[in-house]
Amino acid sequence: MTQRKLYLGPLTDNRRWDMVTIRPDDVFVVTPPKCGTTWMQTIVALLLSGDPEVETELSVKMPWVDIRIREMDEVAERLNAMTHRRSMKSHTPMDGLPLDAQAQYLCVFRHPLDAHFSYRKHVRNIPMPWFDHWYPEDDPERITFRRFLDGGAEGFDGDAMPLAHILQHYKAAKALESQPNVTLFHYADMQRDLAGVFAQVAGQLGITHPADVTAQLVQAATFENMRDNAERFAPSGGKGFFKSDTDFFHSGSSGKWHGQLSDTELAAYDAMMDAHLIPEDRAWLENGSGQVTNA
Repeated sequence: MTQRKLYLGPLTDNRRWDMVTIRPDDVFVVTPPKCGTTWMQTIVALLLSGDPEVETELSVKMPWVDIRIREMDEVAERLNAMTHRRSMKSHTPMDGLPLDAQAQYLCVFRHPLDAHFSYRKHVRNIPMPWFDHWYPEDDPERITFRRFLDGGAEGFDGDAMPLAHILQHYKAAKALESQPNVTLFHYADMQRDLAGVFAQVAGQLGITHPADVTAQLVQAATFENMRDNAERFAPSGGKGFFKSDTDFFHSGSSGKWHGQLSDTELAAYDAMMDAHLIPEDRAWLENGSGQVTNA
């Protein structure tokens, strides 16, 4: 953990990275939850394989190293045994990850309110009461949004994904954006121009495929195709980890928070965003670039 910030919560422990020997061609997908993690992992899996029919099996082939669910000895052994180019997932901000000058770090962000409302749906789809007191199903007192605004960036709060955790993720990635192996992506840009995002990721990873193959890979990664084949594309799909693999993808749309928050709640959100981000950074974190470029 030398020179790395400690992120330790009930679900995640970034000290687990100490057991992973980083390879120069490793690919890290680094995001707050519900910001396009699985989508970016799928893009990477398709590009690395060049096969639109590849069985992604993300939980095993591209593991979430931070999470405590699997014994780290088993995860490290599996990663060390891989002979192909590896990719791994993390919900830890960049200042808590092992940084290698040659490995690639793909950081994905989404409008914080879209991520929050998506997370609300997500916790209802997990058959374990991890965050029921943060995300009560019946919430007449609107506790959920208050905790989204008041929660801290680390510890238990961090695992529940409050706004402070999203902001810390963004600031940590933004601080490294000048590095050639750290690239920021936005969910909205993936929606607007999936083919362009594919091209950008392929360029970062040094991968080329014939145009017809690339077109097939892009089609395989459309949100609609992933949702229609949820058992194949959802993490641990077909294994009962979620109540519904299809609901893991839900709608993939943006702006579902419109009309769901009071003027007071929106004003409190605006105040927190403005207190932590300059206008240009806030605009990008909420809306993306509108075109596919490095952030």
